[in-house]
Amino acid sequence: MISIDLLKSFGLFEGFSDGDLKGFADVAAMESYKAGVELWKQGDPAEYMLLLLEGKVLMTLDIDAGPHRAPIHVTVDIMSKGEALGWSSVVEPYVYTRTVRCLDDSKMVALKGAQLREILNEDSGLGFKFMCSIAKLLRNRLSHTEIILVGERGLSILSKD
Repeated sequence: MISIDLLKSFGLFEGFSDGDLKGFADVAAMESYKAGVELWKQGDPAEYMLLLLEGKVLMTLDIDAGPHRAPIHVTVDIMSKGEALGWSSVVEPYVYTRTVRCLDDSKMVALKGAQLREILNEDSGLGFKFMCSIAKLLRNRLSHTEIILVGERGLSILSKD
């Protein structure tokens, strides 16, 4: 169990009351990971949602380069304090969409996906509120990815000739 005040420090829980957060706090645990540790691979079953307290993590997209070549690892984002990762643990089919590795020694709040889904299913209002937060998180990630894509596309166009 962790404190409700700690959960309130994460943007994911903006606008949540103490009562809303009690169930989350009851099932949350503090976890520490060393730099270089791979938290999960793209395609793994999504078992946890993590809230980053300290450190940085690298998020990569693994692209299949064919049967005789190693996958290509493309950096999608570097996550830092206050960010949430592992939304796939609450969205079917509950499979991680990116590979995540710690860049630094990191401390995180861990929420087990199955317990999190139970909380959300027991209270549809709270579930809706939480999923709206997940939708905001996804919107921000998509916007960030678009910025990267447009920047890379622009550089490739400018470098031709």
